[in-house]
Amino acid sequence: MLVTEFSTEVVAASERFALWEGATEQSHMRNRLRSNDHNDFRARMRVLDLAEVQVAALAYSHLEIARTAKLIRQSDPEVYLINYFLGGEGIVSVDGGDTTLRTGDLVVLDSSRPYLGGVRADPDSWSHVTVQFPRGLLPLPEKTAQSLFAVPISGRSGMGGVFARWLTDLNARAHEFTPADIPTLTSVTLDLLASVIARCLEAEESLAPETRKTALRTRINAFVEQHLADPAMTPQTIADAHHISLRHLQQLLAEDDTSPAAWIRHRRLERCRLDLATPHLNARTIQAIAEHWGFTSPTHFSRLFRDTYGISPRDYRNLPPKACANRQQPCAE
Repeated sequence: MLVTEFSTEVVAASERFALWEGATEQSHMRNRLRSNDHNDFRARMRVLDLAEVQVAALAYSHLEIARTAKLIRQSDPEVYLINYFLGGEGIVSVDGGDTTLRTGDLVVLDSSRPYLGGVRADPDSWSHVTVQFPRGLLPLPEKTAQSLFAVPISGRSGMGGVFARWLTDLNARAHEFTPADIPTLTSVTLDLLASVIARCLEAEESLAPETRKTALRTRINAFVEQHLADPAMTPQTIADAHHISLRHLQQLLAEDDTSPAAWIRHRRLERCRLDLATPHLNARTIQAIAEHWGFTSPTHFSRLFRDTYGISPRDYRNLPPKACANRQQPCAE
């Protein structure tokens, strides 16, 4: 089982903070904890265990964390921790200097270096996602990563935005993964993080070729998904947006036995298919759905849809949900 759910509300209010201390010591590491809500500490945690990499979503109203030199001497797992703030505010203090962290920020911490941290957030929503893994797994020289210790990195745009969306999806889809997915999820997570750090330090030349390729492909994926509704998006605009040649883009996609044009077409058709299978969109015409996802010709769209799924868009929309399971792609319930 890859996912573990935990809540302090399984015990009496007076016992909740102690339960959280014990749980986080087991799931992460031993730290000194304090909270203004010590007498009734409502908190949740969802842990996605990818073997050596762990992704945990956490929710609580207020918590202060101290990673002291004494605790490090007593026990040090020698890991990096990457925190992505989904909501609320945080602060991290290193060597007497304070850094404020806001929604959308990423920050790199090291279990072998002392720091103080604090978070204020809404206990009913995930406040942040934490990724923890052994330092040796990051495909970057240790000095390169250490230079960004406790420095805010924007997760709102660029490579930071791609990595932040990846972490959000990992948390949202945690229950969908199987043990067979672990190698891929681990590799993409570490490669994306390495690319974020290298980009921040303008040190991409230190990345391995495969890491650069993974990061580039993920950026391209995100770009295409964001611009599917734009009929002007073409293979050339995708290549231009990522400062690569059209030939390079074609080579990347050839590894998956597809072409840029075919990939764009498939993703647009999939979005249309999902909309057609969504009951609350029944009032929207088929033509409106097709146009929304970049198909300017109703006749061309209908022909492509039938060729791909073996049924017309209208007939697909009228299928009962169970019948959709027998089609090439599952229907949304």
